[in-house]
Amino acid sequence: MAISTLIFLAALAALVFFIIGIYNRLVTLRNRFQNAFAQIEVQLKRRYDLIPNLVETAKAYLSHERETLEAVIAARNGAAAGLQAAAEKPGDARSMAQLAGAEGILNNALGRLNVVMEAYPDLKASQNMQQVSEELTSTENKIAFARQAFNDAVMTYNTYKQSFPPVMLAATFGHGQDASLLEFADSAAFQEAPKVSF
Repeated sequence: MAISTLIFLAALAALVFFIIGIYNRLVTLRNRFQNAFAQIEVQLKRRYDLIPNLVETAKAYLSHERETLEAVIAARNGAAAGLQAAAEKPGDARSMAQLAGAEGILNNALGRLNVVMEAYPDLKASQNMQQVSEELTSTENKIAFARQAFNDAVMTYNTYKQSFPPVMLAATFGHGQDASLLEFADSAAFQEAPKVSF
């Protein structure tokens, strides 16, 4: 009787440690994708900080293009609000979609500004504009890398959570919903850094 009790207790302990392992792995993977989103947040904030410099530099040359400049600033503010909402719930489908939509609007506004600035060779030759352009291009590349790291971390989390046996316990441990990828409306255009030539 004592041997069967020991075997039962050993099996029970093994099961408890197995369940604890699943819980810890789920927490680790969730923290990993949340940290990856924090890296996106850092780069997007840097991008949002560069945009007013871009507009200020262009303002001197594009005084009659006020609407375009205001559209860029409004789109930047909308994207910053979308980022703040997404930072509160990284991986949440609604907040990821909101951020992606706001980024799409910002990219369109920057594209229109770029088209307008093509007509101003003095602006393109400006040292300030070249410096802002280089910083913006560098930041765009960092955003692309950070977004890929985030999406990879989300995929790892979702795959583990959906596999057996974690799928049986994930909802019980507060991991019911899958995390959402951060996909932009025009992913191909975003992955290719915008050609910012001033």
